[in-house]
Amino acid sequence: MEEKKRFKIYKIIMLIILVSFITFLCTSIGMYQYFIHQETANQSIFKTTLSSSDIDKTLSKYKSIIDKYYLGEIDENKLKEGAIKGYIEGLDDPYTEYISKEDMHDYLDDTMGNFVGIGIYMVKNTEANKIQVLAPIKNSPAEKAGILPGDLILAVDDVQYTAEDMSVASNKIKGEEGSKVKVEILRGVETKTFELKRENIKVNPVEGKVLGNQIGYIEFSSFDEGTAEDFKAEYEKLQKQGIQSLIIDLRNNGGGIVDEALKIADFITEKGSNLLYEVDKNNKEEVKKSEKDPIINLPIVILTNENTASSSEILAGALKDLGKAKICGTKTYGKGVIQQVLTLPDGSGLKITSEKYLTPNKTEINKIGIEPDEKVELPSTVKNVLLVEEKDDTQLQKAIEMLK
Repeated sequence: MEEKKRFKIYKIIMLIILVSFITFLCTSIGMYQYFIHQETANQSIFKTTLSSSDIDKTLSKYKSIIDKYYLGEIDENKLKEGAIKGYIEGLDDPYTEYISKEDMHDYLDDTMGNFVGIGIYMVKNTEANKIQVLAPIKNSPAEKAGILPGDLILAVDDVQYTAEDMSVASNKIKGEEGSKVKVEILRGVETKTFELKRENIKVNPVEGKVLGNQIGYIEFSSFDEGTAEDFKAEYEKLQKQGIQSLIIDLRNNGGGIVDEALKIADFITEKGSNLLYEVDKNNKEEVKKSEKDPIINLPIVILTNENTASSSEILAGALKDLGKAKICGTKTYGKGVIQQVLTLPDGSGLKITSEKYLTPNKTEINKIGIEPDEKVELPSTVKNVLLVEEKDDTQLQKAIEMLK
């Protein structure tokens, strides 16, 4: 009984600490996508006072009870962080999360495309309440060890994690270069354990090659800072080799910086073309347009699968709607929302879903995905598109056929 009372009081004090941050968070204006606005004018918006709402009055009563009865010392910082995380998790949005001051540096490193870890992209599998591997990064320790898209992470260094713990688990997976980490995963009904050595990971290598019939092929696994320029450089290499058409492989590309996807679309579409509609909670639309004349004027096929998400869907949707590319493979993931990262005065951050996006034809994607022009499944014998040989890759072979 005494333990239950303590637990109840602990929850109450977390709510007390939380109330001073509700207005603090809700009125925040921060950076769009990965830029952090630190202007003094924006900082001043956090200097708000608590309103005299019913919840404030109620929590004040609980505070009085805590002051009178609670036994034990309180770590105010832990209570504050726990309260904020719990409040944000109550939104039940897999893409909105609190980022502590200590984690912000790592978060920005990830956004820029470099970090020390094992090299995996992760998403929250809310249905299973597990952390899911979206894809291992090419040539990373995870890929070399055999971790696959769809694997569910059960534990890191023998500590179990759920979907809500993704940020914590991610930080545990990262660490000092050369150190080791143990990751336990669930694949189907089989549990596997991997011991991996952490490396300095280059998140986003853009790779290209020439296939037969003068078909160029470009593949990359995320949209990070500089991806568009890397894409352009890779295309120019292929152009010098005489390619007459192009395959862009976005399978298992989990997205990233929206502006990088729009820059690639700009290389291919006519100047002034509508590339993307961004719609906020007040239904205010902002249109993103191509700003330059196209430098790529070739027939294009985009490869997609169920792990093609976010910025990948922006690029695929824009080129499909504008008649600049055909899509081959399977339906995409269906992440049609955009996050802002708000920076708080104490150095912590809040990544929050603030807008949805629509394709040039104003097609919704979120929780729907993009249907391919040519639906092609991989053979049942292929367990992982990252490991499939070119001759067995039915999606790639169909794309080649479409371009002949």
